[in-house]
Amino acid sequence: MNENQEDERTVSESSTEQGDTREPIKKPRYAGFWMRFWAFLTDLIVIFSINGLLLFPLKFISNGVIDVGFWTLNGILSAIVFYIYFLLMTKYFGQTLGKMLFGLRVIRSDTQALRWSDLLFREVIGRFIYKIMSFLTLLYIVVAFTPEKQGIHDMFGDTRVVHVD
Repeated sequence: MNENQEDERTVSESSTEQGDTREPIKKPRYAGFWMRFWAFLTDLIVIFSINGLLLFPLKFISNGVIDVGFWTLNGILSAIVFYIYFLLMTKYFGQTLGKMLFGLRVIRSDTQALRWSDLLFREVIGRFIYKIMSFLTLLYIVVAFTPEKQGIHDMFGDTRVVHVD
């Protein structure tokens, strides 16, 4: 045995003798495009259900169409529910219901706790950019081609989506 191997063996033996039970740091398994896609579709079903329950009473007022300038009240409230769902679920649980179902979680690049600023950039500004023009939704495909499987909104918030083990 050479000197380096002896040093490594001595360090590992002494760590074990001293009761060092630290597990080796595992590299996160990043969630790819398709897993995230199915989780997002599940979240959309949840959001549509919430919107249906919350906005149903508006159907009885003016045939359900209340114009607020360029938009309708229904459209504004639906958008608010959409953004608040993603923002609050990700902040308090680290994952939405769709991500829970598929075993995914949102983390920061430095693995610290998610901050409001991270989530505002990821969930509100990032998703708003996708929604501005319908063709920008195609930018979600970026997830398939980046090494850490990040979408544009993940890059804005410096976050990653990983598999929960």
